[in-house]
Amino acid sequence: MATAVAERELLERGERLKREGVVIRTYDIWKTYVMGDQEIHAVSGVDLEIKRGEYVAIMGPSGSGKSTLMNLVGCLDTPSKGQYYINGNLVSELSDDELARIRNKEIGFVFQTFNLLPRASSLHNVELPLIYAGISSKTRIEMAKTAMRQVDLENRMDHKPNELSGGQRQRVAIARALVNNPSILLADEPTGNLDTATGNEIMALFDKLHQKGNTIVLVTHEHDVALYAHRVVTIRDGKVEKDEKTPRASAITTSQIS
Repeated sequence: MATAVAERELLERGERLKREGVVIRTYDIWKTYVMGDQEIHAVSGVDLEIKRGEYVAIMGPSGSGKSTLMNLVGCLDTPSKGQYYINGNLVSELSDDELARIRNKEIGFVFQTFNLLPRASSLHNVELPLIYAGISSKTRIEMAKTAMRQVDLENRMDHKPNELSGGQRQRVAIARALVNNPSILLADEPTGNLDTATGNEIMALFDKLHQKGNTIVLVTHEHDVALYAHRVVTIRDGKVEKDEKTPRASAITTSQIS
């Protein structure tokens, strides 16, 4: 009986989070690794809430636990302890296959290294998540073309990665992340392999996507990049050290009031 009550409470919590527009919610999540006779707590009791439409940067130095937290938020790993809800679904208890389905449906990934198939066209690279989702060829192509238009690359659909600049390759990767209309756009050091000018162009594109209603979680160690977001969560020693709004968020709030 106690188990049935607990399960009902967990379901009700998920439904409430979804009603309140909470896309990401962690409750005291931990990630612990055993190395010999030592326990290493990479993430130590993190409580994090991100609502639909927010633009949040997760920042921290090397070894802070931010990459481990990103893997947990992105359903690439499971917590050792605690609960994690994404879009109202309790994902911390799911199997690997179930996590893969959640990743494909709910999360669009953008990585520093682009991760594009070198011999495939831009359009085919963007199509890939739709193939895994079992969507028909005709629908896939239309959805992929729409995503390419969102990143202003409709004139590069037939080009392969080696025929594109670094910034264009990252735009293809962003289009691939967008193609499934995910709940979250999760970007891990998206400007890390780009020069400053191209990096600024990519961050301007994230601004544009956020203004269209996308929820963006940006993982970075660069302070200047983090300040593009409207909220910065700083991780140190596996814990949330600070969670604060940026000057950009304050400026938008001021302009809305005036």
